[in-house]
Amino acid sequence: MKTSKLELAWMKLLEFPDTFSLFLIRVYRYYFVMEEGRALTPFTVTVTPCDVPIEWSILMHKASASDHDTQEVSKSQKAPGMMSTIFNYKGNSVETYMGMSSHSALYMLEFLSTERDTHITVYLTTDTTSEHLYPELPMDPRIDVIGIGHTTVTLTWKHSPSVLQHRENIQYCLLVNEKHNYKSLCAAETAIRSSGMKLPPTLALSLSPYLLEPQQVMILSNSELSIINKVSSGEVRQICMGTKNTYTVPNLSPSTQYYFDVFVVNLLTNASAAYTGTFARTLEEPEPKVMELKDGKVIKVVLDGKKQKFYSLQYHARHKKIQFTFQLCHGQVRVHIMKNGKTVASENISGLRYFSLKGKLLDTYLVQLRSTEESNSSVKVQVSSHFHKPLFPLLPESLKIKSFSKLRTCNSVTIAWLGTQEESKYCVYKKRIEDDQVWVELQSADRCSGPESRHKSEKVLCKYFYDINLQRAVTTETIKGLDAGTLYLFDVYLFGPSGIPVRYHSKVVKTRKKC
Repeated sequence: MKTSKLELAWMKLLEFPDTFSLFLIRVYRYYFVMEEGRALTPFTVTVTPCDVPIEWSILMHKASASDHDTQEVSKSQKAPGMMSTIFNYKGNSVETYMGMSSHSALYMLEFLSTERDTHITVYLTTDTTSEHLYPELPMDPRIDVIGIGHTTVTLTWKHSPSVLQHRENIQYCLLVNEKHNYKSLCAAETAIRSSGMKLPPTLALSLSPYLLEPQQVMILSNSELSIINKVSSGEVRQICMGTKNTYTVPNLSPSTQYYFDVFVVNLLTNASAAYTGTFARTLEEPEPKVMELKDGKVIKVVLDGKKQKFYSLQYHARHKKIQFTFQLCHGQVRVHIMKNGKTVASENISGLRYFSLKGKLLDTYLVQLRSTEESNSSVKVQVSSHFHKPLFPLLPESLKIKSFSKLRTCNSVTIAWLGTQEESKYCVYKKRIEDDQVWVELQSADRCSGPESRHKSEKVLCKYFYDINLQRAVTTETIKGLDAGTLYLFDVYLFGPSGIPVRYHSKVVKTRKKC
């Protein structure tokens, strides 16, 4: 190993694996001697590279007892020929050296990283009879993929002998990511840490509570611990599932390749052994089911905001001119209309929206609907070629309800709303609410629901009116018999020739406390 920088240190026998940092192009040398009193002492050294390949060696120097002080060690450095290399390894796999030592020998461990700064874990012990520090792998350490779905992959692996012998101290942990497999648990830790995140100790290998960073999500259910690390290159998911050796990974993305690594972990020492990693590609997302629209028929569609998927409707035109009608019931909805594969309309809708289109007989129209909110949205849809038979009533310029603050009293409220040039029926409803219910009432209101969803006691009145002059097409109503200092929710329903109502935007008004 050629280098310009050198690090020297004494190494003690380690009870558990310890982690060391290696800086680029710097040799790290650690010395150790065996306890006196025994002619030959067995020992093992296990090194786990946590990231890039490294080079490490074990050198031995036959020395007298007086050579064990720092001054003599420094002299021995000036005479490298006095030390002979008994083991050398280059790579990024976990490697263990087993040997016999006499108390008169001085040993040196030498580490070098030639690619970049990295971490390693080192375990040095003379307790070679201990079989429980590093869990054992089965004869066949492969992970088998036994099931693949659109959003799930089912894995199984053979039990570790350590699990069968020491079930209470051993558990399996699974790592899922979209980049590559990891050869060791500390390699995974290093990859996540290099993204700028802090990790719970040893990837949260026990079911204790941890302080998580903002980029982490911890899920604990059915004795399984799942930690999702949001990193710039994607998602690294860690699941510790006890001693189960079959697991179905949920919530994956369709048509995506994932890499899976299983580690068997000693909970007492945090030492781990890695199964041979595998990978699998989830199935492609199935084509969305397309529902046929029938001329003149109204359907209500509920859209899942969490999945953000398009809901598809299809219509085969029987006339050259057709009209699509959309009534937004709840939430926010994006409408996309295609004719014979070409986009003819695309926009977010609010309230009531008409699209009048012209084409040829037997043109195929595809309507795609999607919620633009994380919560569910809903919309009513109709397509018709009968323009002279409108489904919904003629609407005013605005569906807002206005209240007059100066006309408020302790037991009455005056409201106003716009009408149209077409004589129509308007029904007014009121509902008493509390201060903390205002937001919920306004957000959860179904604008497609009619008075049939209201309690009879909430009905105030129904009236007919219209005006040829739109400037005068406005009506007012004073609602009496209210309680002082009380919040009320007012709704107005407009009915057209078909009997299908349109609900104005709800209005919240509070009566005066003192008069």
